Amino acid sequence: MNIEAQISSAAQEAVKALYGQDVPAKMVQLQKTKREFEGNLTLVVFPFLKVSKKKPEDTAAEIGQYLVDHCEAVASFNVVKGFLNLVVAPAAWVALLNDINADPKFGEKKATESSPLVMIEYSSPNTNKPLHLGHVRNNLLGWSLAQIMEANGNKVVKTNIVNDRGIHICKSMLAWLKWGNGETPASSGKKGDHLIGDYYVAFDKHYREEVKELKARYMAGGMDEEAAEKKAKDEAPLIQEAHAMLVKWEQGDPEVRALWQKMNAWVYAGFDETYKALGVGFDKIYYESDTYLKGKAKVEEGLAKGLFERHEDNSVWADLTNEGLDQKLLLRSDGTSVYMTQDIGTAEMRFKDYPIDKMIYVVGNEQNYHFQVLSILLDRLGFKWGKELVHFSYGMVELPNGKMKSREGTVVDADDLIAAMVADAKKTSEELGKFDDMTEDERNEIARIVGLGALKYFILKVDARKNMLFNPEESIDFNGNTGPFIQYTYARIRSILRKAEAEGISVPASLDTAATVLNEKEVELVQKMNEFGAAVEQAGKDYSPSGIANYCYELTKEFNQFYHDYSILKEEDTQKKVARLVIAQNVAKVIKNAMALLGIEVPERM
Repeated sequence: MNIEAQISSAAQEAVKALYGQDVPAKMVQLQKTKREFEGNLTLVVFPFLKVSKKKPEDTAAEIGQYLVDHCEAVASFNVVKGFLNLVVAPAAWVALLNDINADPKFGEKKATESSPLVMIEYSSPNTNKPLHLGHVRNNLLGWSLAQIMEANGNKVVKTNIVNDRGIHICKSMLAWLKWGNGETPASSGKKGDHLIGDYYVAFDKHYREEVKELKARYMAGGMDEEAAEKKAKDEAPLIQEAHAMLVKWEQGDPEVRALWQKMNAWVYAGFDETYKALGVGFDKIYYESDTYLKGKAKVEEGLAKGLFERHEDNSVWADLTNEGLDQKLLLRSDGTSVYMTQDIGTAEMRFKDYPIDKMIYVVGNEQNYHFQVLSILLDRLGFKWGKELVHFSYGMVELPNGKMKSREGTVVDADDLIAAMVADAKKTSEELGKFDDMTEDERNEIARIVGLGALKYFILKVDARKNMLFNPEESIDFNGNTGPFIQYTYARIRSILRKAEAEGISVPASLDTAATVLNEKEVELVQKMNEFGAAVEQAGKDYSPSGIANYCYELTKEFNQFYHDYSILKEEDTQKKVARLVIAQNVAKVIKNAMALLGIEVPERM
């Protein structure tokens, strides 16, 4: 039982013994003692005053004395108003350090057969363009969230829904037919997703030219500018051809389907390379081309039950006015589906595949309304998790020069970004002399780990709900709240442990609780490590990778301060030296495990 649990249980016993009444565990509020007061943990006694019928100071003093007399974890106490500051017994800290040392996954919970199943959807790319910086944030958040939910004892299924059909896909296909001249990834030397993305941009360029020409013609005929632009956008030959291709696709036209399969296969190969480089993956991938018909069937089923309504033009709508929203289109008048219909179909397939208890969608905050509506519709259609579905809504990633616009071809490509981060990490490491005595393969591997660590940490340390400015130069810094700073601290500790081993000093499985005495800084480090479990639990409740990042940085800072003030290997007292090695070894372990929850690797040397 950890220190907080021991004291919490003893505090409940104290209230019962002193005042004759049981109190629930949730009434026992323990927090870290403020630096200006003596103590390690503070018990808030105000909740017990109704039971004690005494002043806060008297109640605190009586409970404090009971704890000193009956709880081995408490050595002494002092009272500040209604706050009982407790000094933890030295042996209790050593016992806690031994517990941390004995558990390779300290602070994390294992899933059991009865654990809830959480499904997390992230990535959701379109097969008409490569992944960009916005997708990078999505994938990193989704992957990290999956690790955090697992560390909280949940069973987790990581899933992706690929937007592989629709008008945007037809735009790329049509452009390739018109201007591709049979170009392939092999003939062009381009990744498939990049090649298809080029044709999406080409479509938009030609389409805008058509719209401009038609708009001028309509305005010359006396039409006002707004009406002329709308008419031109609707009637441009390219967009009409693309819509015709979409109808053919939905009808199963063999030529259109064959082209679609060929071009999508190129894109998937490209996506897989990017996912591998990012270190993310999925347990199950769904495709909208499979789910949209399921969605149509589910909507028709809802229509038959009176849950939805068909309008005169044959379109199908959901009336959400009773929920304070408007009406939502589910099927167009020509029978084609919209995104909402596809999401209903995807939910139907997933629910049949897995006994989902909680569904988390990692999607940008521009879709907040969409998921508000989807939750209502899924609940109406009978999905048990519909009402409680979680939209993990995150903000936009911006660059120093503004937002990204994929249609204009000014996107920050994920592959280019990864390559640039790795190159920057290598350059910075060489300049700092961190690559001395390493082979070229070692240098490349460490540059990969540090470059990706810098990218991931910089993105994940920010509260996901906020828009963020990504600055590659800041992210690669070896000082401050960055991935490389934390990775370097880990590598430093591993170097200390290797030197200890070379000197014949072994790190024991446990320390003698009676003979080992930890100083104040060492106690603070043990206490900080002990907070990892609470940080994991809170990150799971809040769906917050940034909580783990911030914890990791605080632990790293605290170790570096300790290492600055106290020697480890040069300590002459063998008992102190061994205790510090045990502390260092476990700080490294917790850093490694915490960074793994962010999807970040740590190098053994730097």
